[in-house]
Amino acid sequence: MPKSLKNILIIKPSSLGDIVLALPALSALRRSFPDAKIKWLVRPEFAPLLKNHPHLTETILFDRKFLGKAWYNPRALASLLSLIRRLRCSKFDAVIDLQGLFRTASLGWLSGCSKRFGMTNARELAHVFYTHKVSQDRDCVHLVDYYLKIIQTAGACDINVEFVLPTEPAAVDSVGRLLMNRNIKHNNYAVFVPGSAHIDKCWPAERFAALADKISSQFGLSVIATGTTGEVGIIEKLKEKANVPLTNFAGVTNLGELTALLKAAKLVVSNDTGPGHIAAALGTPLVLIFGWSNPVRIAPYKRNNCVVAVEPNGRGLKLCSADPKHDIKAITVDEVYQKVCEQLKA
Repeated sequence: MPKSLKNILIIKPSSLGDIVLALPALSALRRSFPDAKIKWLVRPEFAPLLKNHPHLTETILFDRKFLGKAWYNPRALASLLSLIRRLRCSKFDAVIDLQGLFRTASLGWLSGCSKRFGMTNARELAHVFYTHKVSQDRDCVHLVDYYLKIIQTAGACDINVEFVLPTEPAAVDSVGRLLMNRNIKHNNYAVFVPGSAHIDKCWPAERFAALADKISSQFGLSVIATGTTGEVGIIEKLKEKANVPLTNFAGVTNLGELTALLKAAKLVVSNDTGPGHIAAALGTPLVLIFGWSNPVRIAPYKRNNCVVAVEPNGRGLKLCSADPKHDIKAITVDEVYQKVCEQLKA
């Protein structure tokens, strides 16, 4: 293994939360190889999270949906061939695939790089494309630790955990105007994230509403609910059931503005989804609600006091649970509120 890497590619196109959990690996690579070029292959919708990151040289956009049409769309085929050509011309001396899928591992192979690192248990037979397969054991159950083990295998030596998530001044200013226009005091609001790409990860809206009532009356905080444009309806339902005013920010902010909103919040309460993991990385007071996904693997790193789950430490090493007792509906309002009080008092 070379002592110094000069040109590194990280492949981690999605999802939002997993990209956040991969940030310590990026920073560890930068500390270990301060003069290296480090590029990150990412989907366009998540690229703004990495904009102006001080430890990253460049992002390479991977439009999966469009490129997936390459077998029948000439423009998509041309774009895919252009991407492969760009990867090959970059002459990487290490490719680190943190996604672990056939399409990402094969892109690493197509780059022509002779040292390709990935997970032993990668899905879709992706592991056949790796020259170095890294196993996950009890010392690296958490994804942050597993990603660090992979880059350590690639030669990284400084693997202390550091979450670097820059916020843009323009995004901070924009959020300030949004709050002012809605008569919400800066740094005196809670943010709820009641949606998720997986419906069975969603804590019931009526319980978020009951929690909003408690937080507003006890702590005097304004309550903002945020999400994607497609989650407007969920938040409107939440508003209808709450007895206190609640502001719907679904689809209102871009990714940079969302980061600024979460950073300035007094509290974030979220399902296990991307914005919750952004809040965790920012160090914002946080309550993260888990259903079937295993907190041991993806909970806020070293912040177990943020987690509400049934048996958060007793599910073994599996990614998810099919046990009905781990259904997110098993989490009560009182359990979440108790965590809220602990976070705000801390």
